[in-house]
Amino acid sequence: MISPVNISELFASLPAPWPEDLSSAIRAMHAASRRKLVVLDDDPTGTQTVYDLPVLTTWQPAELAREFANDLPCFYILTNTRAFPAAEAVRINEEIARNLIEVSMQTSERHGFVVVSRGDSTLRGHYPQETDVLGRALAVGGMPPLLLVPYFEAGGRYTVNDVHYVAEQDILIPAGETPFAKDPAFGYRSSNLREWVEEKSGGRVKASEVKSISLDDLRIAGPDVVKAKLLSLADGEVCIANAAAPRDLEVLALATLQAENAGRLLVYRTAAGFVAARLGLAPRAPWCPKLGDSTGMNGGLIIIGSHVPKTTLQLESLLAKCDVECVELPVERILNAAQRGIVLEHAIERANAAVRSGRDVVVFTSRKPVTGGGAEESLAIGNRVSAALVELLRGIVAKPRFIIAKGGITSSDLATHALGVKRAMVLGQILPGIPVWELGSDSKFPGVPYVVFPGNVGGPDVLTEVANKFNRERPLERHSDLSV
Repeated sequence: MISPVNISELFASLPAPWPEDLSSAIRAMHAASRRKLVVLDDDPTGTQTVYDLPVLTTWQPAELAREFANDLPCFYILTNTRAFPAAEAVRINEEIARNLIEVSMQTSERHGFVVVSRGDSTLRGHYPQETDVLGRALAVGGMPPLLLVPYFEAGGRYTVNDVHYVAEQDILIPAGETPFAKDPAFGYRSSNLREWVEEKSGGRVKASEVKSISLDDLRIAGPDVVKAKLLSLADGEVCIANAAAPRDLEVLALATLQAENAGRLLVYRTAAGFVAARLGLAPRAPWCPKLGDSTGMNGGLIIIGSHVPKTTLQLESLLAKCDVECVELPVERILNAAQRGIVLEHAIERANAAVRSGRDVVVFTSRKPVTGGGAEESLAIGNRVSAALVELLRGIVAKPRFIIAKGGITSSDLATHALGVKRAMVLGQILPGIPVWELGSDSKFPGVPYVVFPGNVGGPDVLTEVANKFNRERPLERHSDLSV
């Protein structure tokens, strides 16, 4: 077992990051390559580090062609595959790859795009199924090498000596020892990424066969050596990239561009931070709602579906510190066909009344997780709960000043199935790791800020802080309990 470590002590033992800012060189090289970066995001939270880029919830050739034709360097496709069984995730990735190839052959050269499979920084999701199907679809000859990059600074996820850690205050917990590793659908045991690859591949890829780009490579040797390592990878090999600071991703990003320019096709499975590094995006101040934005003095709407422990702590803080109306949806009742309709009818009525009266309202599922006997059954239960939240939002007719959706699957389903979003623009991040979208004219509530709030990001008070950013103009009244 790998032991937790003190973050300051570990980082003090590491070499200093590469001294040169590489972002301008990355931007220039990416522009010169004329390769569009296409991010397949398995839930909407992957937009955690970017801004002024579009997110599509559909991937038909006509929509893809419009993105290939514009001058933007990148676009996201929301696949939401973390909500589906593996077979459906494979089908979706295969269809998207096929459509991308078809469109790119009509508008640019065969490999006029690069695909990043954006996955969870705490290692949950359909790996290696998604990257396997992408590699097969995009391959010219043999299966391309895979680069695995789960580091995500804003979420406190670091990879050092091939071990992936999750920060809890000043302690780094090996990922395999965190609650995320006990996920009923995507659980795992290994914290060492070499062993994790063997575990998730069912032994097809042995830990001893996994290659690695070390922090010494990134911080001492530099981009040229990392490029050489990437070019030396054999077809189908898996390579881990260690990273513990943003500059590590810059070095890696520049090296990947250089390797691609030299003819090396790569498949990427990364957390959110890699995309911003690969585009050379300059840091931007947090997005902040303007005074007087949105729908008069209507209340805001917060919908919480995520049930990870971190979300529960954040909800408890919100209810203790903010005066909001609260509507609890008992999961057992919304899973019961005879009770579901009554529960949702009452919740919709109360949420509409709160929004119209100018009160912020938080709708949340009961906190005790309900799981099935296996991964697919647990996913099915989660989808039924998410469908209830979709039905609730469809029934809300009072236009809220803002919407906060807590949890990856929750925010995806609400955007796609309740709000009718087909294309949204990422405005930026309201706090590190928490993106804000602008809802388009074709959505149910055009112009309303939509906060895509990951379940596993931030400390206990961060949900309260986000809600308060929308309430600088007026004091909040005390909340009343509207449990149903």
